[in-house]
Amino acid sequence: MKQGILLKSYGGFYFVWVAGEEYTCAIRGKLRKDPGGIIVGDMVHISVTGDHAGVIEEILPRRNRLLRPKVANIDQALLVLASGHPAPDWLLLDKMLVMAMKNHIQPIICLNKADLANAEVYINYLDIYRQAGFPALAVSAQTQAGVETVRRLLQGKVSVFAGPSGVGKSSLINSLLAEDAQETGEISRKLGRGRHTTRYAQLIPWLDGGFLADTPGFSLLNVADVKKEELCQYYPEMVQAADKCRFQGCIHQNEPDCSVKELVTAGVISQERYERYLFLLEEIKNKEENLYD
Repeated sequence: MKQGILLKSYGGFYFVWVAGEEYTCAIRGKLRKDPGGIIVGDMVHISVTGDHAGVIEEILPRRNRLLRPKVANIDQALLVLASGHPAPDWLLLDKMLVMAMKNHIQPIICLNKADLANAEVYINYLDIYRQAGFPALAVSAQTQAGVETVRRLLQGKVSVFAGPSGVGKSSLINSLLAEDAQETGEISRKLGRGRHTTRYAQLIPWLDGGFLADTPGFSLLNVADVKKEELCQYYPEMVQAADKCRFQGCIHQNEPDCSVKELVTAGVISQERYERYLFLLEEIKNKEENLYD
């Protein structure tokens, strides 16, 4: 048997990438009954039945699984904001960071449209996230600034792009693909990627062994899935300070002798990011209370 990764499923067929080649596969009946199903990104074993044809015999254990979109085994999420049209939504970014980390996905912050006037204000704001421990870069799909850096980050990884509408995710992806248009064009055509919005999740094989998740949307924003006691675990700057809090399990809200609050007062931890943390904490607490009412 051969091992590969599921690129997409369509019309009852499953397209599996094996050692640089695509196989069109059916699936064993017993796997169809699996309640977990098979989704894009799954690592699978296939038996070869013909010229680039096969049958999926086994679905290997997943490292992670996203529900919206349905993609498995994601290594990293490039969280895309814009320097204008629309202006960055930092609360949305914090939510995406929390949910990426909860799913064991490495987040990378990309501020697109860095060529716009007054973009410097937003670019400087990225320092808050760098100091918190997140990779963050400014890019421009229009001028190609920073695109090569993004391209290097994709090497050997299964990556997904996330962010609100209008921030230029598609433009950035198209810019990345255009750099290797001759080589990637045939792959993209096989996957059915065109000008229109993608209607189903799929992986685009990258030339250096990575895969790019081209999806109809990315909405890992349901912080109700996070418990109030664990929210702070997804804030690296708080994790580093938590050992000095008086109380074990401190959630850095109303507790006395809280090291995190002291660092906020001292300006070491961003006051604005901390206030957004408190907002998310209250949102989670309210949903937990409603759940048990």
